[in-house]
Amino acid sequence: MQTFVLAGGCFWCLDAVYRTLKGVSSVVSGYTGGHVVQPSYDLVCTGTTGHAEAVAVTFDPEVISADVILDVFFTLHDPRQLNRQGNDVGTQYRSAMFYTDEEQKAIFEAARDRASDIWDGDVVTEISPLGDYYEAEGYHQDFFAKNPGQGYCMAVALPKVNKVRKSFAQYILGA
Repeated sequence: MQTFVLAGGCFWCLDAVYRTLKGVSSVVSGYTGGHVVQPSYDLVCTGTTGHAEAVAVTFDPEVISADVILDVFFTLHDPRQLNRQGNDVGTQYRSAMFYTDEEQKAIFEAARDRASDIWDGDVVTEISPLGDYYEAEGYHQDFFAKNPGQGYCMAVALPKVNKVRKSFAQYILGA
């Protein structure tokens, strides 16, 4: 098993998408990249902690490759937007990849290079060493599945889920 920690806007969207993929055994929403110990959602939302909303995606590379996991990441958010995704604005919504070793760093850099070939404009995705990772409050875990009629889920998360389902249909559970 392998785990990647990725940030690309609100963690509800990333969580929703990665839970639909074959070979993904765990998705944990949380906070990383900041300077406050055990931050809360409310504190992270102030933009003063330095943390990004992120997901720790654990997957079986024998079922779904690291490249696919990362290509999904660059499909489901706009990596050209600095410190934001759509109407979600602040450093907590930045595009970032947090590596655990030099091998992961190289894999992340290669994925960012592939994304640069696809997206018009500069890809601003940060690639940084993984520091402390704090699990988000329980109600954030699997938020989309628990709240499918919630406005944000319908307007923001669902289109991203559908985009990935279309682009990566062979990797979707039940496909």
